[in-house]
Amino acid sequence: MKKRLKINGIIMGLAALAIAFFPRFFLQAYSGSVREEILEVLGFAFIILGQIIRVSARGYKAEHSLDSRALIQSGPYQITRNPMYLGIFLIGLGVVLAVFKWWAIIVFMVVFIVRYIVLIYKEEKKLALLFPQSYPEYCRKVPRILPAVSSMIRLDISEYLPMKLVWFKKEIGSILTLVLLVLLVESWEDIAQEGLRDYLLQSVWIFLVFILFIILVILLSRRTIKQSSHGAN
Repeated sequence: MKKRLKINGIIMGLAALAIAFFPRFFLQAYSGSVREEILEVLGFAFIILGQIIRVSARGYKAEHSLDSRALIQSGPYQITRNPMYLGIFLIGLGVVLAVFKWWAIIVFMVVFIVRYIVLIYKEEKKLALLFPQSYPEYCRKVPRILPAVSSMIRLDISEYLPMKLVWFKKEIGSILTLVLLVLLVESWEDIAQEGLRDYLLQSVWIFLVFILFIILVILLSRRTIKQSSHGAN
């Protein structure tokens, strides 16, 4: 885990340096177009969805993995074998859509595939050794990353996307840091062109999206509690 975090830190550090030295090469130029606004909204939507999936998967794994002695096949792990990586993918895609030029999507996809697909294959080999009977069957039923729409329709959202406020509280610092950094990068040129007052008036949707995020987390946590109480009965 420490090695993984170190490598991710190096990648993010190099990316931050490249953006700092060559911002006009990487970042979207302000245009005020409808297309730009749509991409920003879509980007923040992906960031929020990715954060919810990541928090749900991480919290659920912490409570049910028994220190990696148990193969988790429920919660978010019943629709995808790698929900945390799915969350990271959506967060990264959202950041690219919100602040970077279109070609950065290709760069992001290549980096993600090279970085995380290798990790996924390594983890799959390890799990196959730890759970030689149950893991192959699990792989046949559940896709590697992208969930099947049929599974999401068939199940209640609280079954495949459980949430507890205690999980969310542990991650709130990193979530707010990411959102604020994206807002800072995205809004810098907008404010320079329009002025702070006009930018704030036009960006009310950002505040509404964040409020929607909080509401969704609360609703999911309540449904999870309700689902747990029914299961206990």
